[in-house]
Amino acid sequence: MARILLGVCGGIAAYKAVELTRLAIVAGHSVRVIQTEAAERFVGRATFEGITGAPALVTEWERDPARGAYPGDPAPDHAPISHLDLVGRADILAIAPASANTLAKLAGGIADNLLTSAALALRAPLLLAPAMNDRMWEHPATRANLGILSDRGATVLEPETGALASRGEWGAGRLPDPPVVLAAIESALAPSRSGYAPRSLDGLRVLVTAGGTREPIDAVRFVGNRSSGRMGFALAEEAARRGAETSVIAANVDLRRAGGIRYRDVVTARELADATRAELAGADVLLMAAAVADFRPAAAEGAKIEKAGRGGLALELEPTEDVLSAVAQERRSDQTVVGFAAEHGAGALGRARAKLARKRLDAIVLNDVSGEGIGFEAEDNAVTILTAEEERDVPRASKPEVARAILDAVESVRAGAGARRTAAAGSGASEAR
Repeated sequence: MARILLGVCGGIAAYKAVELTRLAIVAGHSVRVIQTEAAERFVGRATFEGITGAPALVTEWERDPARGAYPGDPAPDHAPISHLDLVGRADILAIAPASANTLAKLAGGIADNLLTSAALALRAPLLLAPAMNDRMWEHPATRANLGILSDRGATVLEPETGALASRGEWGAGRLPDPPVVLAAIESALAPSRSGYAPRSLDGLRVLVTAGGTREPIDAVRFVGNRSSGRMGFALAEEAARRGAETSVIAANVDLRRAGGIRYRDVVTARELADATRAELAGADVLLMAAAVADFRPAAAEGAKIEKAGRGGLALELEPTEDVLSAVAQERRSDQTVVGFAAEHGAGALGRARAKLARKRLDAIVLNDVSGEGIGFEAEDNAVTILTAEEERDVPRASKPEVARAILDAVESVRAGAGARRTAAAGSGASEAR
C-alpha cells in the first residue's frame, strides 16, 4: 500500500487526525506523522507514536530515531536530514487539519518549521484538508492562498459546514470525518502520480442503492420507512476507497455526498427500479441497500386530501415490484448481486436464508432491526453476511466499519466465482482435447 506522511496543524480538529491515522493503518498504509508545535498542544506526539509504531516529529532540530524510514521499511545506515528523507520516501503528504497559518506559509513558500520545510521539498502529491473558523475560511487572504496552492497542483478537500469549535457558532470550516479524508487521500494516490499499489476494486464498477422509497398518498403525504441511507452511503464510500468506479441511486437521502462518486436521486419504488435497471448493465457489483417499499397506495390523490369533514381515511395498498428479485434474474453471470434484509426478532436468520435462495443472490446482509441503537437512522449497525457457503457475523460497529466487512465479503464472493469459472473453462478445454 502507500507511505503516507501526515502533517497535523494546531486546532481542535487535530483530534480527528488520530482516527485518520488509525484508519489509514487498518487499510494497510504505512504512516509517519509531523506535527506543528501548536498541534502538540492539542494532541501529544505519544498518541501518534502509539498508533503508527514510529516516531512523531515536531521540529527540524530533533533527530529521527527511525532515520526517515516508514513502518515496515528497513532503516538506512545513516542519519538523513529528516524533512528531506521523510518526503523523499512518501507517496503523498496530507496535511489534516491544515490551519490558515500553515496554508499562508505554504502559499508564500515559507519553510520555518519541519512541516513547511517538508512541504517545500515535496515531489509527491500534496493534499490539504483545511479546518478553521468560518470567518478565517472565508477571508480573502485564505481564499487567495488556496487558489495559489490549487494552481500549483495541490488537492484541496473542502471543509464541511456545521457546528464549530467556538460554542454556539455554525458555518463552513469543519474538518470532514476521517473516512472522508482517507478516501480523498487514496483518490489522490492515482497510480500515474506515484508508486501507489493497485487497490482491491480497481477497474470494477459498483452500483449501490441507498435510502428509503416514498409512495405518495396525495400531494403532501406518503407511505415511507425510516431508512436514512447511511449504510448505503458508507458502502459507496468504501467501494470508492478501494478503487471502484462507484454510482449511487439515492432514495430520499439527506446526507453529505462524497467527491468522486456519482449520485442519482429517486423517490418511489418504481423510479428506483427503473434507475437500477438502467444502471445495472454497466455495473460489476450491485449492493441493494435501499429499503424499498413493499406496498404503495393503489391510487394517489393529485391534490392534498383535506381532513375537514372526514371521519377517517382508508387506503387501499397494492404490492410494488420486487426490484431485487427482478434484477437478480436479469443480471449477467459475471455480475455480483448482494441483497439486504431488514428483519425483526425471532426467525430472522431463517427468513434471510430463504430470501438468499429464493432471489438467487450471491450474498445477503441480514440486519435485525429489533436491536436497540442499530439499523435504521442509527450511526451503528450489526449484521450477519450470508452466502451459500458461509455465515459471517459482524458485531456492532460504526456503519463505515460494517461497510468494510461487507466489501471484504464481496471480494471473497467474486474471488470464489472467478476461481469456479476458471476451473470450468479448464475442464471444458480438457474435454475438447
